[in-house]
Amino acid sequence: MDTDDEPVETPGADDGWGALSALPGNPIMWVLILSELLVFGAFFGGYSAARILDPQGFAAAQASADRLLGGINTGVLVTSGLLAAFAVRATAAGRVAAVRRWLAGAGALGLIFLGIKWVEYADKIAHGYGLQGDHTWFTLYYLMTGFHALHVVMGLVILAIVARDATRENVETGAAFWHMVDLIWVLLYPIVYLVR
Repeated sequence: MDTDDEPVETPGADDGWGALSALPGNPIMWVLILSELLVFGAFFGGYSAARILDPQGFAAAQASADRLLGGINTGVLVTSGLLAAFAVRATAAGRVAAVRRWLAGAGALGLIFLGIKWVEYADKIAHGYGLQGDHTWFTLYYLMTGFHALHVVMGLVILAIVARDATRENVETGAAFWHMVDLIWVLLYPIVYLVR
């Protein structure tokens, strides 16, 4: 058992949020998560519609996507989500020092994800494929993966905040956002990198 552990607070009874109160973490985070999923759903719908209109052009432009780096990033982010889940489990045991270590590990993997994404962007730009690129696929690629990367950055900030005040509700709230970031990437990766 960790020697610097502090007691971990547990969430209170129903706080007026109805069904959202049954979800882990703060109900406001779930409202944010649902709204973000709708935004990404619109991105996926727009991407699919554009692909249907020009399947050959999309396939040619999509050939520039680095499937290996995208796959590595998938493993990195999913593993990071697992560490966040371990942090939530550690809060139930009242192990605050362990919670902070798990969250630090999740955050470190989030930084690795961003580093790999930076390498991908740099390679595309070096080959002359900027935001406009040669095809609509490049614009959608940068918008979708860039918006996701922004969510990774926001998630890192949230993880740092909840690690500082590692109550059970805070950690569950931060982990819920982080899992949303994982989920979006698990959907985005095959759509943008793999589906031909």
